[in-house]
Amino acid sequence: MQTTERIPIASDFMRTSLHTVNPDMPLGEIIKFLLNHGISNAPVVVTDDGRRRLVGFISERDCLAGLSNESFFGSPAPNQTAATLMRKHPVCVSPETELFALASIFISHDYRHLPVTKDDELVGMISRRDILTALEKYYRKVVNKQTLDHFPPDLHLLMNHRFLVSR
Repeated sequence: MQTTERIPIASDFMRTSLHTVNPDMPLGEIIKFLLNHGISNAPVVVTDDGRRRLVGFISERDCLAGLSNESFFGSPAPNQTAATLMRKHPVCVSPETELFALASIFISHDYRHLPVTKDDELVGMISRRDILTALEKYYRKVVNKQTLDHFPPDLHLLMNHRFLVSR
């Protein structure tokens, strides 16, 4: 009996220990926060009744744009915060999103990280590296299993008799 390997889903490999910022955090503090934690981006969350509700996403790119604009044009009014710099309504995935759907999103778009949400609550984060690692692990498992299941190969399954031509 041939068994098929279950395709991993986001909850199998997402990171759940996250560094987040709040919408009121000033630009200078956001930059320090990202640099101190060695991260390139952070979800912006509001905590409601113990639930972390995702309201945006801020990256080094957003901070770089804000800081360079502030430095070039002078002090902005109002002060720049996560709420004024963040990307609102970021693309999110659910914990049940399959590995190949995730890979497709990362291949088709220029995302480096995606928030994982369930019922509007931030539950994790997935990066391109997480997808690459999970996909490589799945590939090794599937290829090794297929190799063992099909060795030696059954020539009747490989050969299509329509193409046999007698001379």
